Amino acid sequence: MASHTLVKKQGGTAHRAALCSCPRPTQACIRPWALLIERLGNFFDEERDPLMTQTEDRTSLSTEDTPLVPIEKVVALSKRRGFVYPNSEIYGGVSGIYDFGPLGVELRNNIRRYWWWSMVQLNDNVLGIEGNIITHPRVWEASGHVENFVDRLVDCKNCKRRWRVDHLPAENLEQNKCPFCGGELMEPRTFNLMMETYIGVVEGERMKTYLRGEACQNIYLDYDNVLKSSRIQIPFGICQIGKAFRNEVTPGNFLFRQREFEQWDLQFFVHPSEMQKWFDYWKEYRFEWYKGIINHTDRLRFRAHESNELAHYAKQAFDIEYRSILGWQEWEGIHWRQDWDLSRHSQYSGQDLSYTDPETKERYIPWIVETSGGVDRTFLFLLLDAYEEEPPSDKDKEGRTVLRLHPWFAPVKVAVLPLQKNKEELVTTAKGIHSRLKRLMVAQYDDVANIGRRYRRQDEIGTPFCVTVDFQTLEDQTVTVRERDGMTQIRLAIDELPGYLVEKVTWS
Repeated sequence: MASHTLVKKQGGTAHRAALCSCPRPTQACIRPWALLIERLGNFFDEERDPLMTQTEDRTSLSTEDTPLVPIEKVVALSKRRGFVYPNSEIYGGVSGIYDFGPLGVELRNNIRRYWWWSMVQLNDNVLGIEGNIITHPRVWEASGHVENFVDRLVDCKNCKRRWRVDHLPAENLEQNKCPFCGGELMEPRTFNLMMETYIGVVEGERMKTYLRGEACQNIYLDYDNVLKSSRIQIPFGICQIGKAFRNEVTPGNFLFRQREFEQWDLQFFVHPSEMQKWFDYWKEYRFEWYKGIINHTDRLRFRAHESNELAHYAKQAFDIEYRSILGWQEWEGIHWRQDWDLSRHSQYSGQDLSYTDPETKERYIPWIVETSGGVDRTFLFLLLDAYEEEPPSDKDKEGRTVLRLHPWFAPVKVAVLPLQKNKEELVTTAKGIHSRLKRLMVAQYDDVANIGRRYRRQDEIGTPFCVTVDFQTLEDQTVTVRERDGMTQIRLAIDELPGYLVEKVTWS
């Protein structure tokens, strides 16, 4: 196999939305702004203080010594609370394929929205597209996937486990021994990861093609159309979020390696002389993005690719890695793609994909900086980063499990809780508040079990705020607002509640 045509598998996960130093709109929203104005009036025009505070004496949140979370606990929580389910579970399931439940789909939507907002909406020189899963089969010949998108695997003769050759420890590879049982390994075999499908209905006339192995190919295919229809000039970027499929022989570690997953990509087109500048820019931009969405920033790092990992056209490449119970694992890749992709598609399609500078009249094939990650791996790492079990204390006899998700990403933004469900006045008031809030954000109403247990349920799914309607509410139209991480409480007028919460849970 010619090394220069080897297709490097890109990892899949998240993109850092807007640098922490980037200006952010004062009043960004997740629902129509007109509705927000109608409901909130002049809330943002003046500063208001809570009417009263009832703050528990708790130390501030610290993440320095939080232990790494066993992935089994996150898997159990995900199924129990409706984040992730095994696909086709009633038939025994399918390895490497998962469904997302009511809370999972909300979390995924929030992750997608934030990435798109920070990558496309905030950057005037970045545009978005949405390409199809099925393309012409020649696309995958040009990209090299048909011939070289492969894994080399070995099987253990004793325990029958299968291992990727490039993941085996050096000593096991040298001694030809299984890392699990010490048994002898068989000769390596090559597996192509592309998933085949067919276009057409008449047997013998159908055209074989593939479910896309990576989402970025659509960007190269639509590059010329975007350039002409948008009248944008280089340097500029194209973003996309979309499904990709890989026939993984050894899927595992929950959502980390799947057969069907969702990628996000930025392909940024530049003049060759500016490649280094823009590579460094997006490399730092993406790293800061990830730092801004996690609690444990000490678990984030860059890893430079070794020379034997680089494609022949790549001067450099970096992985943004996160440390979890799985070890240091790729979250997103920053790749120096040069003019490889556009040149190959130009060659195989016969179409001229060069660019002419409108001022200098220089004609050239643009070089590309790629940032490639994905929704699913971001979903997993955010859960691993946010999950914490607090031991019992003097103030909390039972202890609690809490999901410290950033309020931007929390599936449920607020829970409305009547103190007692058998008091009609409390229930009616609480349902009225819930009806107002659910038009602005994802809100839950809960009146089952005592108030402490309801708080714990919301902590476990990452809800940042709980609003309790009690007997004082009936007297002065104020409610208790409890914050998840510190368990602090304030009293707030009902009319001020929507504006207070919107400001806390949107990326502004």
